[in-house]
Amino acid sequence: MNWRVLTENIRLAFGALHSQPLRTVFTLLIIAFGITALVGILTSTSAIESTIAGSFSKLGATTYTIQNRSSEIRVGRGGQNIQIYPEISFLEAINFKEKMGPEVQVAVSFSATSSAEIAHRDKKTNPNISVMAIDDNYLYVNGYDLEAGRNITKREYEDASSVCVIGPEVAEKLFKNEIVLGKTLLVRKKAFTIIGVLASRGSSFDFSGDRSVMIPLRAATALYPQSRGRTHALNVRAPNTEIMELSIPEAVGWMRVVRKLRPRDQNNFSIIRSDNLSNSLIEQLSFVKQAATGIGLITLLGAAVALMNIMLVSVTERTREIGVRKALGATPNTIRTQFLTEAITLGLTGGVFGVILGVAIGNFVSFQIGNTFIMPWDWVALGLFLCFLTAVISGYYPAAKASKLDPVEALRYE
Repeated sequence: MNWRVLTENIRLAFGALHSQPLRTVFTLLIIAFGITALVGILTSTSAIESTIAGSFSKLGATTYTIQNRSSEIRVGRGGQNIQIYPEISFLEAINFKEKMGPEVQVAVSFSATSSAEIAHRDKKTNPNISVMAIDDNYLYVNGYDLEAGRNITKREYEDASSVCVIGPEVAEKLFKNEIVLGKTLLVRKKAFTIIGVLASRGSSFDFSGDRSVMIPLRAATALYPQSRGRTHALNVRAPNTEIMELSIPEAVGWMRVVRKLRPRDQNNFSIIRSDNLSNSLIEQLSFVKQAATGIGLITLLGAAVALMNIMLVSVTERTREIGVRKALGATPNTIRTQFLTEAITLGLTGGVFGVILGVAIGNFVSFQIGNTFIMPWDWVALGLFLCFLTAVISGYYPAAKASKLDPVEALRYE
């Protein structure tokens, strides 16, 4: 079939669809809904995967965390319950840090609160600021960059100095376009001098730091004296993956020593590698992709039934037209091709609308979590291919039925 015939068939297809606007619109909506669900959810999960990978890449592939809870990730009601172990005390954390070799950097920290109200003169933030207690290694180990100023020094950490590093959102809220460094702010009515401002990380699945105030750990212990239930996190960073792999067994050994575990005792702490955690989170998203594919296929099944119905009705209503065309010399192949082209045109038109809506919904989610525009060409191609396949399967029987009509009987119809 040449391009001229194909173009004419497509023109006739749009004309036939336009003659039955209500049926056409409902069929388009059914097809579009299935593709929207498929492409929209898959675009959203691609954006989430990208955000997760970006968030954990900031930590680097050579970091791991020691904490007092198991590393299982639970999605919905699946998986195992997360095991909570005894808190890691300040003395245990410091003891571990001193015992680890010089090849790795160890950072000790704890979250003092996530609902602090920070003040500067007559300005106050909302009570949603995180106050992090950190040591002098924390920013380096966790991959933070400074937009201005400097890090907390070891001397300031040991002396519990009243200094702090703040996130960009706190700086914007309290100081607008003013010079931030050297200014003071109040945390629990205690004045802290700002020595650094973090570079923005945006929305993140881990602690991004944009809406935070970081103060020396010893100063935070005095400012937030309640210790019941408090646990310290240990973040370890190695210069390369080889040293990291060697340091993990060493870290396990020293943690067992500082926790006073006997040889027969199980570990009452867990070690979580940043790359394993991100891979595990991304793996859990595969269930969402499977659900999206299932929803899309079920909806396309309904679209296939609707499309076959509208094509059968179209064949019945145009029986005399088919008879006239056959009387004028149209072959069964020509008739079959015309009706099959109509079905494919309807299917792909609905698919295009569905793709547009799906990409729009997926990128809305992407923008909400701080990601950039995503064009999932693979999912778009899959959606359009499924529409094409659905149209061919649903349209072939009505097209074959039309091609087999007897021209004399068709002309006598009605």
